[in-house]
Order: sequence, then C-alpha cells, then structure tokens
Amino acid sequence: MESPVPKAAPTVDPAAASSPASRRVNVRKPEVMDLVQQEVEHHYRSLVVEKLRARGGSLTVGDTTLLLAQEFGFCYGVERAIDLAYASRRVFPERRIFLIGEIIHNPEVNRQLVTMGIQSLPWQEMNSQYDDLTPEDVVIVPAFGAPVTFMDKVESKGCSIVDTTCGDVMKVWKRVRGYARDGITSIIHGKAGHEETQATASRALGESGNGHYLLVLTLEDTDFVCNYLRDGGDRSAFYAKFSKACSPGFDPDLHLTRVGVANQTTMLKSETEEIQRRIRQAVIDRDGTDAHFQMFDTICGATQERQDALFGLLKQQLDVLLVVGGYNSSNTTHLVEIGERSLPTYFIRSADCLVSLDEIAHYDLHQRSEITSTPLGLLGDGPRRIGITAGASCPNNLIEAAVLKVFALRGIDPAAVEAA
Repeated sequence: MESPVPKAAPTVDPAAASSPASRRVNVRKPEVMDLVQQEVEHHYRSLVVEKLRARGGSLTVGDTTLLLAQEFGFCYGVERAIDLAYASRRVFPERRIFLIGEIIHNPEVNRQLVTMGIQSLPWQEMNSQYDDLTPEDVVIVPAFGAPVTFMDKVESKGCSIVDTTCGDVMKVWKRVRGYARDGITSIIHGKAGHEETQATASRALGESGNGHYLLVLTLEDTDFVCNYLRDGGDRSAFYAKFSKACSPGFDPDLHLTRVGVANQTTMLKSETEEIQRRIRQAVIDRDGTDAHFQMFDTICGATQERQDALFGLLKQQLDVLLVVGGYNSSNTTHLVEIGERSLPTYFIRSADCLVSLDEIAHYDLHQRSEITSTPLGLLGDGPRRIGITAGASCPNNLIEAAVLKVFALRGIDPAAVEAA
C-alpha cells in the first residue's frame, strides 16, 4: 500500500444526525479523491480496452477478430463504491477498517482491499466480530447495502460508517418501504441468498417492522404464487416452498391480498418483466381488476445497458462468447444466460482460465461449479470471431488480460495487438 496522505478530517453525514450512535462520514475530500483516482486507475485501468472502445470495439489481427460489447465493465455505482473504500483507508490510515461482506462481486477488487488492510465481516449472519467493534473502528457498507439489523448493530457500537450503497438499490428500498406503509406485500424478484436481496427484504418490513415480503427467483416460483393468488391452495405446500423466502409470520391467505413487485437490481430484465406480467394477470383473474397490484421498474440502468449491448453484439456473427467477471456476480451471470441461448459461451473469472486452445476453466451455471472444457470457437486454423463482454463489477485490466490471452492462444503476439 502507498504511504498514506495526511489524514483528512471526515465530515458527518447530516442525514445520520437523528441517530445519536450513528457516525456516518463523508470521505470524499478533494485532496484525497485526486490521489484515490490515481491509485484506482493504476490498479484497474486498461489502455488496450480504451483504444478498443474508441474504435468501436472491433479488432482484427491476422485471422482473428475480437468484438467487445458496446457497454461492459464497471458502472458508476461500482466505481463509487471502490473509490470510497480506497478513500477510507487514506482518511483513516491508523484505524481498523472493516467491510460488511464484499465491496462488489469481483475477487481481484476484493483482494486489493485486503492488501490495504481492510478486514471482512460476515454478511449472512452476525458473529462475535460485530460485538468486538468499537467507536474507533470504521465500517464500510458495500454497494449492495446491508440488512437493517446489521446497520443497527454497527450504529449501536458507535463506529464511523462509510456507506457505499448504490443509489439504484436505495430507490428499491424506498419503493418497498412505501409498499409496507400502505399495507402492500412486496414480491421481490431476486436471489434469496444474495446480499442485495437480503438488504431489500429487510426494508420491505417497513419502518414499524410489520410489513411482509415474498421472494421469487424463477418463473416456476412465480407460477406457483399465481396459482395460489387465483385459487388458494395447500398452505403447507406453500410454506415448504417459500419457508426461507418470506417474511416472519407470512400468511399467504392474508398477505397476498395486495401485492407490489420489486426486484434485485441486477436480474435479467426480460424475466422480471414476465414475472410482473404474470402476477398482474393473476390478480386480475382473481379480482377482475389490477387495483390490488403495483409494480415499479427497479432494474438498474447499467445492468439494462449491458444486457442490451450483449443482445446487440449477438446480432453479429460470432464463433464463441467469453463473459468475464466474478462467479458470484448476479449481473454477470445473466449475461452468461443470454449468451448461452445463441452460441458457445464461457464464464471466466480472469485470463488465467484460458489455459490453452484445448483447455478452458469456466463456471457452469447448471452444475454451479467451475469445470474444464475444450473451448469450441477458438480452435482451428480458419478465421475466428470472438465476442467478449463483462459484468458491471469487472475492471478493465481483467478484460484487457482476456483480450490479449485470446490473441496469444491464436498465435498472435501481444505487441502486434497493441500495435494494431
């Protein structure tokens, strides 16, 4: 880690003044952020990717053509979260700094924070580490946010809090809190085990804690709920299916009367829209009107842009698609799902996964594990067209490494790529 700059005095967030124990701080000091920007660029910037983007994302060297999606990599929310995490270490050079879970879903970024001495706290459940926090400690809230109970605990310990929660996530929180205030149950399209969905579900309980939510992941989940909306059903079967995906005390006969749909911001847009459509139709079938149904489009703009850009890329002739990103990244996973519908698609965490023309390590969404395959679409002596995209949590330096490795495997020297 670089030598810390002189400590900048943090400012207290006025929005936190109502809570005497809360010490939310603003670390975005101009003299700090200039240095943070240099450090972040040093770690994650890629001149190769920038040049590729400037020429429309297409590069042909010899018999190999590589095409980048028009939108890929870090979004504003991710950049902001990383900047604030880096700034925290500079503003508090001598303090213990903790992070609830991971700042984003990318191993390289989280590894950099560890090298800076930022320690991880568990996010699925609190343990003794939370009890050991002191007012001298700094706690970073990740881009996904954190459940209300975690925030209450950290605030009660008097820690300085650096909140990097994405603005799009907070918009969802506002919506589900409004549902709870109005007596509407939130049906949340998301992954029950995802940090963001857990944080959103805790807000769906409302300010009083009396609100309710139901989590659905698949269209099969949705159809089960729709059938119950129309006809009622077997309560025991309902609880068996959703016991870990609903609010405490959830009663399907009572709490599905008025429903509002929201979603984890990184879900597949087309699937969320279909879930909204099916639930609305089920309410109409039951009531003769959609008066007891509400919805709000909470897919984040960056997620939508990357999905739309991939659909655009897939309109071109491609032999293979590489998707670069962390295996636990939701928005990256959905890019893989889109690609798999059209052509051989490989989900890689870094260029190291591209071992040779005969071996590629990649994450299989269906087996839910990393497997090794022969990379169809890279083999052969004839011309090849390779597409590359990346999720919103993938830095450009990892994309550059994948680009150069693809050309290298095809027998093209990195110097020739950079010259082109």
